[in-house]
Amino acid sequence: MKPLILGVGNILLSDEGVGVRVVQELEKRPEIQPHFDIIDGGTCGMELLDAMANREHLIIVDAVLANKQPGEIVVLHDEQVPTFFSRKISPHQLGICDVLSAMKLTDEFPKHLCLIGIQPESLESGIGLTETIQKTLPNVFVALNQVITEYGLNLDSPL
Repeated sequence: MKPLILGVGNILLSDEGVGVRVVQELEKRPEIQPHFDIIDGGTCGMELLDAMANREHLIIVDAVLANKQPGEIVVLHDEQVPTFFSRKISPHQLGICDVLSAMKLTDEFPKHLCLIGIQPESLESGIGLTETIQKTLPNVFVALNQVITEYGLNLDSPL
């Protein structure tokens, strides 16, 4: 089973949709498809259980409240991730926390789990990312490349 890059978030709440926007960009790059499964998880929760279960590598990209400056990136690994998701921004994060808990109970938890979290500037209603978060996107791809390298997963070229 290929590693999974999962973008989650609500695109109707401005920067809350950053994870979805990242995977939408990845979906436009056909060179990634042979190496990774890319899923726009939107605001789904338990519906993602089958897609997330039994993965060797699972990378989640999402907006997170981390008491950082808008646009700052937080990278968490393994057991840090479910704990962090228990401090939710929106209902989908509680759903992801539930999925991670269910995978733990059924012994389907990924061997390597990573959250690439981006501190939002705005969670107001509105479609589209703020300029601050738009400018952060290249750094999100740098962080994603670093995680992929740490995991020993090879791409033909960087994201």
